[in-house]
Amino acid sequence: MLINCDMGESFGAWSMGQDALIMPYIDMANIACGMHASDPCVMKETVQLANKHNVKIGAHPGYADLQGFGRRHIAMSPTELESLFIYQIGALQGICISEGTEVSYVKPHGALYNDMMSNDEIFKTLLKALAKYNQKLSLMIMAVPDKQRYIEIAEHYNINLIFEAFIDRSYQKSGRLTSRNTPNAVYSTLTDALAQAESLISSSKVISNCGKDVVVEAETICVHGDGQLALDIVKKLRQRL
Repeated sequence: MLINCDMGESFGAWSMGQDALIMPYIDMANIACGMHASDPCVMKETVQLANKHNVKIGAHPGYADLQGFGRRHIAMSPTELESLFIYQIGALQGICISEGTEVSYVKPHGALYNDMMSNDEIFKTLLKALAKYNQKLSLMIMAVPDKQRYIEIAEHYNINLIFEAFIDRSYQKSGRLTSRNTPNAVYSTLTDALAQAESLISSSKVISNCGKDVVVEAETICVHGDGQLALDIVKKLRQRL
């Protein structure tokens, strides 16, 4: 089981997260590409930090929504979305090349991630864009009970999928994340997050917010880098793994 974390989400003089402290404990860094967060200097610094700790780099593109941190849906045509998606991956890849490394995978951010998981046309648009850009890049998506359906769609575009689970977010009985607009959607204690991590690692299950076990077969566990508990979680999780 690998640990992935959303990173590089500072912007200008505004700082978010504890990237330098978290990076040594993770395997995969999802680096913001300047639309929902980050800027060219932050992107470069985060790539350098990932290189220093031999962490695999993933592009983390989102909607162009700095004010809303990419957590608001923006209606876009397929052409607009495809262009925005490729633009962000290419920006990070350019910085990676200048630092002697490369983008290895792509994980959409926030509202774009949720839209991809709930709207097949958006999912297909992102797959099409990735296939045009570089079919060797994998797309990271949520490990859901009906994940075989997503695999079959992705196969049409020759794109490999990486399935992830979340330990700092609560789940619904459907196997999807609880909306951030709902109370207790984000765990506020280290105990709750680590209990969910243990369940995922040992039995590929989580306990939903209604008390029902849900199967979640994942290859990687996500920790949100902007969370207050992020550093404590990755330390304990690395020790467990």
